[in-house]
Amino acid sequence: MAAYVVVPGIDGSDEAHWQSLWEAEWGADAVRIAPGSWAAPDLEDWVGAVGAAYEAVAGRGRVVFVAHSLGCWAVAEWARRARPAGVAAFLVAAPDPRGTAFPAQAAPGFVPLRAEPLPCPAVLVASADDPYCTSETSAELAEDWGAQWHLAGRRGHLNTASGVGYWAEGRELLRWFEEVGAPDPHPADR
Repeated sequence: MAAYVVVPGIDGSDEAHWQSLWEAEWGADAVRIAPGSWAAPDLEDWVGAVGAAYEAVAGRGRVVFVAHSLGCWAVAEWARRARPAGVAAFLVAAPDPRGTAFPAQAAPGFVPLRAEPLPCPAVLVASADDPYCTSETSAELAEDWGAQWHLAGRRGHLNTASGVGYWAEGRELLRWFEEVGAPDPHPADR
């Protein structure tokens, strides 16, 4: 049995985003972070929101963070500080904080972050044509985080605008990650 912490990127995930669709499916087994700074992300606010969401579901079984975009960095930073036991991180479309497309003016506190080994099992899912992070940089982030890396083809930023909808491939990858956790089921995609 697992509980889920949904960690969207800037402005949250709209109702058509795969995170929102999965959250609706999980019902009471999921909680979404609630930072006060959705549009202009403050690192401390977001890390605190991740911690508060974790506390809301801790004790219900293994906690799986399901993060998208900037949310990946919030989860990584919270995990680095809190060093929790019994958690896992499913990270999708992490942006490159040093990349030219990163929203540095909106989220300046995230720019100095560097990927460090996560204290929990993790997988980073990337797209070959994500405008916020090249697949090469994404693979480096996964290595630095100590996460498995999965390239999901050419899917843009893996968000509503990408047209992935429910994103059944991602849901299957999450199921696999929860059950097995290692090794990568698609090593040829690397």
